[in-house]
Amino acid sequence: MIFRETALAGVLLLELERREDERGFFARAWSREELDERGLSTQLEQCNIAYNEREGTVRGLHFQLPPYEDVKIVRCTAGAVFDVVVDARRDSLTYLRWLGIELSAANRLALYIPAGCAHGYQTLAPATETFYLHSASYAPGYEGGLRWDDPSLNIQWPAAAERIVSERDRGWPDVR
Repeated sequence: MIFRETALAGVLLLELERREDERGFFARAWSREELDERGLSTQLEQCNIAYNEREGTVRGLHFQLPPYEDVKIVRCTAGAVFDVVVDARRDSLTYLRWLGIELSAANRLALYIPAGCAHGYQTLAPATETFYLHSASYAPGYEGGLRWDDPSLNIQWPAAAERIVSERDRGWPDVR
């Protein structure tokens, strides 16, 4: 695995380290040893898949509240997403800054998202699927979120002919 730092503290871009031959390639997508060597969470409690039928679907921005905060590793396994992380950790040097990056089945990139960061995405293609690794199980009643279009965050979402956003995600409060 190749670990690349991003502009947000602790958020890492994970690239596959491909071993190629005439058949194609082989690569590790997750390695306890490599994460542990970097002091990153290796706890794995739950894996989730999110499927989105339509382009322009927005999910997020979500996080779990203490004591159920979780680290996530997110990968797009079909289609493409504009993936967004907002640093919601009050003690962080990058508090309330955001990062947006395209994750797709074609580029095979993943994001390591520390606990306390809000996460979401907008689909860039129909029939898009994302795969999540979580360090903690989902805890009903401990959900948190930021509104995807909060003007104080000024996230530069890609243009979309139509945006599909759940009522819950439209209802998260502004941060300021």
